[in-house]
Amino acid sequence: MRAPSQQVGRFKSFSSTTSFATASQATIDTAKFCPGDYDYAPVTKPSSARPIDTRKSQLIRTYTSLLRTTPLMLFFQHSNLTAIEWAAVRRELKKAIDAVPKPSQPSGLGFADLSSRMQLQVVRTNMFSVALRIVEFHSPHVSKTSLSAQVASQGQPAHDLSKLAYEAIREATVPADSAFAQLQPLMVGPIAALVLPAVSPAHLAAALTILSPVPGVFPAPTRKKSPGYHDPICQNGLAKLLLVGGRIEGQIFDQAGVNWVGGIQGGVDGLRAQLINTLQGAGLGITEALEGGSRSIWLALEGRRLQLDCGDEKSQS
Repeated sequence: MRAPSQQVGRFKSFSSTTSFATASQATIDTAKFCPGDYDYAPVTKPSSARPIDTRKSQLIRTYTSLLRTTPLMLFFQHSNLTAIEWAAVRRELKKAIDAVPKPSQPSGLGFADLSSRMQLQVVRTNMFSVALRIVEFHSPHVSKTSLSAQVASQGQPAHDLSKLAYEAIREATVPADSAFAQLQPLMVGPIAALVLPAVSPAHLAAALTILSPVPGVFPAPTRKKSPGYHDPICQNGLAKLLLVGGRIEGQIFDQAGVNWVGGIQGGVDGLRAQLINTLQGAGLGITEALEGGSRSIWLALEGRRLQLDCGDEKSQS
């Protein structure tokens, strides 16, 4: 039996090869590795990081991106739909969006693949309120407050999760007519958002026929046309959804306003035609009003001239 000191000396150095000739070159001195120079982390230690899709920072980034890039969002209060009910509602919604006829003249808004980019998802109300406040009162490029302008000029980070954004939304005064002030009362309880990447009244009307039908305006599909819509699971899910408002092109609309946008005949082209007719009618009215005054003056002067000419002829005769 060897002494402990001899065993320590035996493992003082070792070779990576069995050849005695290369032992001196491959020897590693274990005395260089002192305990405490590095932290020991066991391989079986579970990860302490939360899933990336549930982190608050990631949610705020997602919501601010949606608010800045999405022109049309509808908000619904939901009463804890099950996964099967959500699947049935999304299935019927996608079917209704796909059934919208394509425009005869492509307008470049990407209506063809709108159904694939449409989303109906549950939002975290508190995180969405923070994101809405950031979008409303903080801009990384154009600072809206004196503090933001002062700090941004020093080259400090100005992204949505920076200290600059935090101070901007904390010190901002909320006007009563701002989008945040109008939408904040609706952010109560469980909220779901329907996101459409383009403002298309035709697609909005198709979505309203499923999620919030109005008899005579947005009628629900018949059982013969869409039997899946009348499935009990889908009906139970739709009964738990309530339209509370929408955000269209940065403006806040209530249920009546959302119905008005969805009821525009002809979609965007129809709205442009109505605008052109209105402008043309106003232009014609202004032209007739201006011409009417000058025409009256001309007629009065012409009548007076004829009257004087007749008087001169009588005096000469």
